[in-house]
Amino acid sequence: MSNSPEITQLVDRFGRTVDYLRISITDRCDFRCVYCMSEEMTFLPRAQILTLEEINYIARAFAELGVKKIRITGGEPLVRRGVLDLLENIGKIESLNELVLSTNGSKLVEMAEALKNTGVKRINISLDTLDAAKFKQITRTGVLATVLKGIVAAKQAGFERIKINAVILKNRNHLEVCDLVQFAIDNAIDISFIEEMPLGVINSHDRAEVYYSSDSIKSDLKQKFQLNSIEEQTGGPSVYFKVAGTVTRVGFISPHSANFCSTCNRVRLTVEGRLLLCLGNEHSVDLKKVIRASPGNMEKLKQTIIEAMNIKPEKHEFDLKEQPVILRHMSATGG
Repeated sequence: MSNSPEITQLVDRFGRTVDYLRISITDRCDFRCVYCMSEEMTFLPRAQILTLEEINYIARAFAELGVKKIRITGGEPLVRRGVLDLLENIGKIESLNELVLSTNGSKLVEMAEALKNTGVKRINISLDTLDAAKFKQITRTGVLATVLKGIVAAKQAGFERIKINAVILKNRNHLEVCDLVQFAIDNAIDISFIEEMPLGVINSHDRAEVYYSSDSIKSDLKQKFQLNSIEEQTGGPSVYFKVAGTVTRVGFISPHSANFCSTCNRVRLTVEGRLLLCLGNEHSVDLKKVIRASPGNMEKLKQTIIEAMNIKPEKHEFDLKEQPVILRHMSATGG
């Protein structure tokens, strides 16, 4: 934590304050979800990825620059050895308001309680279907029952909020949106529906053909549920509604149908140590190079981060009809 009483706000050239950092701690995953990566993946060698100590050092720099929320992502973050120690160290940064985590749920049965003890406040769990065969088809290697038991374990551990994230694809799982919301209601947790983002070349489906908009999902849900608008935000891109008569919130992340770039408060640190200024562009700065060239020079690292705000683009240019301009897969980008 900084000894200086002054905190430099990270403000880009469009006047947006960056106070949210997403950190990918591994590109590896025990699933192979069709919208996230190819079935046969080549992962980065250890020498190319940040050490846990380097990740903690960079997280501390961002906190000293005014970042209040850090989300740990992957790949699947819980497959990285030493993850609990890392989370505990980041959780000790006093100026942070929130340390949160995204997971596929495969490790929660054995790790949920230990995760809660590190200081992680909230977790997001990927769950695109409640059909075991379809779950296997989408994840290629996942087992639905394991994830469902993981959700139970997470509830028992007592996180502030648990949220399901579901990527909806037309003619794959779009008919399940009501079932997924009912599952969230039955378990007193939240859910967000996500329009697929065109990152990385995939061969499992045509992204334009399977696109299913947030408005279509809302229309489907309104046949069964009353959705009431709420102002509450979590610092991310979701627009939330409350399901009447329940504690469940339904969020929509809509990079195509309702672009949220104008209020973007986020940057991403990739597992290779690149500070990615936009999910849908390649504008980035190599922080790994900075800290390995000048170890222990926190001021140089912080100045590099401050200057990086000048290249944060105004918006992404996602186009489902074109081959992706962004060739990196979501697993390499970080959740």
